[in-house]
Amino acid sequence: MPAISSFDWKKGTWAADQTALNPRKTAAKICIAGDWAPIRLFKDIMETRPESVYGDLLAILRAADLSIVNLESPLSDRGEPVFKSGAVFKGERHHINALTSVPFDVVTLANNHVFDYGLDAFEDTMDVLKHNNIQWTGAGMSIKEAATPLVINVNDIKIAIINFSEGEDLTSAGEKPGVMGWDLSRVEDAIKMLRSKVDFIIVVSHCGIEYIPFPPPYVARAFKQMVRAGADIVIGHHPHVPQGIQFYKNTPIIYSLGNFVFYQPTDLYYRKLGYLVNLGLNKGNLVSLELVPYQIHDLGLSCLKGAGLQAFRNKFKEISMPLNDDKKLDAAWNGFLKYYDVNGFFNEISMIMEKIKTEPQKGAAMFRNRLTTMQHYHLWKDFLNRIVEGKLESSPDWAQRLIKEWLTLKTQDNRILG
Repeated sequence: MPAISSFDWKKGTWAADQTALNPRKTAAKICIAGDWAPIRLFKDIMETRPESVYGDLLAILRAADLSIVNLESPLSDRGEPVFKSGAVFKGERHHINALTSVPFDVVTLANNHVFDYGLDAFEDTMDVLKHNNIQWTGAGMSIKEAATPLVINVNDIKIAIINFSEGEDLTSAGEKPGVMGWDLSRVEDAIKMLRSKVDFIIVVSHCGIEYIPFPPPYVARAFKQMVRAGADIVIGHHPHVPQGIQFYKNTPIIYSLGNFVFYQPTDLYYRKLGYLVNLGLNKGNLVSLELVPYQIHDLGLSCLKGAGLQAFRNKFKEISMPLNDDKKLDAAWNGFLKYYDVNGFFNEISMIMEKIKTEPQKGAAMFRNRLTTMQHYHLWKDFLNRIVEGKLESSPDWAQRLIKEWLTLKTQDNRILG
């Protein structure tokens, strides 16, 4: 498989050779999308005219032989919200029509919202998926079920999908139902077990720090571990903003797809962007990879075009280049730690302590999650280490600039939108 120099940053495409992009030479086309939930402004649209929410992405999704999306809410008409650290989401059973209207073939469930309304709502979700012939992986009634990869045959190519997450709010499966959590050894063993039995292995993970342009080093290490085990591509979501691409041992690692059909009421530019991943496969080989950037509006999604598309590609290249150098990735992480700073840490602690006073169960869930989930553990550990070592100020200007841009840039900034 070619190295990163084969990626065409202007077009957002990669190929083993120029003829590989010819559809006649591609046996199977796979489309992978990020976070999907029938919430907020999109809820009514997905009820009344579900096809319209996808805009001009619908034709791209329908052209795939296999389409995969992250279902980030239960689909149920019952259940009560659980006490957890963040927001809780739930669609109704009829929102399945917004999945079947594409139709999506597979949903990944290892995320931090699929158990937001408890076990009954999760069971309803599995039931409505089953009755609509949508397959799933990444969660279940036991750790065995949650950890079981999905193996699917697409045009005589045997594809395995392995899905895991950080298991936020203690939702990892074990003796109880849950999601496939941060058990890297188990995921690695699954990849190795499948390597000789399937043609192509896709690993999808829901993890990382929200809203920043770079993955934390612990995520990069985990994704590389999956490649060394034998994954053919590793794809991440959860940060709700686009992050870059890396070719490690000539294998693509895509750290965050950004939001998909997941509406956030904000005018922050990067939370309104995402991209699909289109893969072209032949027997046992990845022959093409294309990124399809889009923008999220109040009425749905639309492909980026013109100056907006070129601006995205330029920024995507800028956030991708540091990923190939561990020192630069550490520098990027340190840029976020500097942005977070003592005030950010103090404000977060103060907010949680106040919440414990006013809403004890909610506050306790928030504090518990900070102590038990990898993203919060690494943020606090690395931040406090930088203070102890006197190194909090030591991060390069480029890292601080990009961190600030991803966290503060508004959609009305014409320099970016063109």
